[in-house]
Amino acid sequence: MADKDTTKNASYRDTLKSMDTEETFDLIFYRPIGYAWACLAKKLGITPNAITIASIFIGMGAGVMFYFNDIWLNIIGIVLLVWANSFDSADGQLARMTKQYSRVGRILDGVSSDLWFLAIYFAICFRTNATNNFFPNSPWLIWAIAITAGFFHGQQAAMADYYRNFHLYFLKGEEGSELDSSVQIKEKFSQLSWWSKHWFQKLVLFFYFNYTKSQERLTPAMQRLRKAMVQKWGNNVPSQAFRDAFRVKSLPMMKYTNMLSFNTRTFALFASLFLQMPWLYFAFELTVLNIMLIYMICCHERFCRRFTKELEDGKY
Repeated sequence: MADKDTTKNASYRDTLKSMDTEETFDLIFYRPIGYAWACLAKKLGITPNAITIASIFIGMGAGVMFYFNDIWLNIIGIVLLVWANSFDSADGQLARMTKQYSRVGRILDGVSSDLWFLAIYFAICFRTNATNNFFPNSPWLIWAIAITAGFFHGQQAAMADYYRNFHLYFLKGEEGSELDSSVQIKEKFSQLSWWSKHWFQKLVLFFYFNYTKSQERLTPAMQRLRKAMVQKWGNNVPSQAFRDAFRVKSLPMMKYTNMLSFNTRTFALFASLFLQMPWLYFAFELTVLNIMLIYMICCHERFCRRFTKELEDGKY
C-alpha cells in the first residue's frame, strides 16, 4: 500500500514544472485539482489542447458573468474562472504526464488566459458605463484605462513567463524549460510555407516571434548573458557551479513571477467585484503590479550583468 502511495505521489510530482517555480496556493489548490482533471482526461483520451480550448470558453463565460451588477451572478463568474484556471493547470500537467509537448500547444495555453481577461475587461467597461458611477460625462475614459491596463497586463504576464523559463533552464536544462529565442523562432517560421498545410502553425509563429522579441527588448542584460553563455558553452547546458550560482539569485524572483501571473490579480479582481467597484482592478494592475514588474526587471538585469562580467573574467 505504501509503495502504491509513493508511486502516486511521484507521478503527481512529475506533472509539476518544479518546486522552485510553483506558488503555494497553486500547490494547495489548483495543482491537485488539475492533476485529477489530467488523470481523467488521460483515461478518456482527451488531449491537452482540447482542455485548453474548453478553458477558453469557460473563462470567457466568467467574464460575461462579471458584467452584471449582481453579486450572485458575479460569484458564478468567480466559480467559472476558478474552473477555467483548474483546466489551465490540467492541460500542462496532462502534457507532462503523457509527453504531448508542442510549441503550438504552449502558445495556445498562453493565449487562453489572455482571452479570459479580454472578456473580463469588456465586462468591466460595459458594466462601469451602465451603472454610470465612474465619470458619467466621460464614458470613453474607462475604455482608455482598460486599454492601458491591458497593455501592461500583457507585459507583466510575458515577463513573468520569460523569467520563470530562464530559471527552469538553469534548474532542469533545456528539456525542462520552454525558453525560446526570436532567432530560433524566425528560422522555424522561414521553413514553413503559407501555401501548405502548415499555414496555421506559420501564423502562430508570426505572432509568437513578436511576443518573444518584446521579451528580449525588455531584457538587454539577460540577452548579453545568454550570448556569453553560448560563446563559452555553445548549445550545451552551463556548468553546474554556474547554474547553482544563478539559481541562488534567481530563486527570490520567482515569487514575483507568480504574483504577476494569475492568483494575485484574480484575488484583486474578486475583491473589486465584492466592493461593487470592478474598475479598481485596473488601478491595481496599473500601480501595484507594475511596481512589481519594474522591480523584478531591475533586479534580474542587475544580477545578469554581474554574471556576464564573471563569465568574461573567467570565473566559471
